[in-house]
Amino acid sequence: MGRRSQVGAGNGLDRADYRERVPLNGNLFPSPAVWCRGALTRAVHRGWRWVQRAGSVTAAHPGRLRFRRLGPGTRLAFPQGTVFGEAWIELGDHCIIGEQVTLTAGMMPGLDLGPEPILTLGNGVVLGRGSHVIADTRVTIGSDTYCGPYVYITSTNHSYDDPQQPVGKQWPRAEPVEIGPGCWLGTGAVVLPGARLGRNVVVAAGAVVRGEVPDHCVVAGAPARIVRRWDQARGWQPPLRTPAPVPLPEDITPEQLLALADQPDQPDQPDQPDQPEREAGRGRERGRGPERGTQQSAEAEPPVVGPPVPPPEGTERP
Repeated sequence: MGRRSQVGAGNGLDRADYRERVPLNGNLFPSPAVWCRGALTRAVHRGWRWVQRAGSVTAAHPGRLRFRRLGPGTRLAFPQGTVFGEAWIELGDHCIIGEQVTLTAGMMPGLDLGPEPILTLGNGVVLGRGSHVIADTRVTIGSDTYCGPYVYITSTNHSYDDPQQPVGKQWPRAEPVEIGPGCWLGTGAVVLPGARLGRNVVVAAGAVVRGEVPDHCVVAGAPARIVRRWDQARGWQPPLRTPAPVPLPEDITPEQLLALADQPDQPDQPDQPDQPEREAGRGRERGRGPERGTQQSAEAEPPVVGPPVPPPEGTERP
């Protein structure tokens, strides 16, 4: 009997079934074409990472962009979006500008916008991937304001006063925009001309903000409306549904972070009554006594059941 005939004889598999599970002529090593494709993919990824590092814009390596101010630690990721009017754009320290972010000052390149800056970002501002900041007039974003991806902030809007003219051909309206420090703008949020956001304002994803928003408010919707605010005496109103997270200590070391990450999650459990009391309570709720094996009080002890007592003589059994 040949070797192929003996392969499946010991385990009850015929030759066809064996070939379906373990192809006899399968290659143990990848073909040269597969190996070359994998090597090319790895090379492209390494090359792209090098291009991203080399193409990013920093104060030390501004490239062709000559901002009015580019603070230390600030980085514009590569590839950048549309950027013009850099002479009237100020970027603070340690800002993070994601990929494909558009920053413009003025309606078009080559305009003289005067001696003052038009677009100003404070220290520590984060603009997510694909966001737009369009500053035809003054736009200010306070320090430590974080924007998710695809946020749109503009100081200019189309007008439609003349119903006989196309909207795109009518002269636009422009109003200054001010966003206070410490704000958070969710994904896809839109801030329209004339908006003024206070300190630590939260803008929900997809909200369209216009007008003035006080400090410590949460706005959502289109147009955006206040859905939660901070009261000095009562706290957040309506109250938050989840407890506040516990921040990490400022002096924590990387080794301590790794040790903390290795620990299994142990959610805090509220104080519970003793086990016998819980079981007794469940038993009372179900209309029966405490569960078997629990400690019972003297009043709850079941009666002792003995042998049946015979009826007195002369009486008939029912």
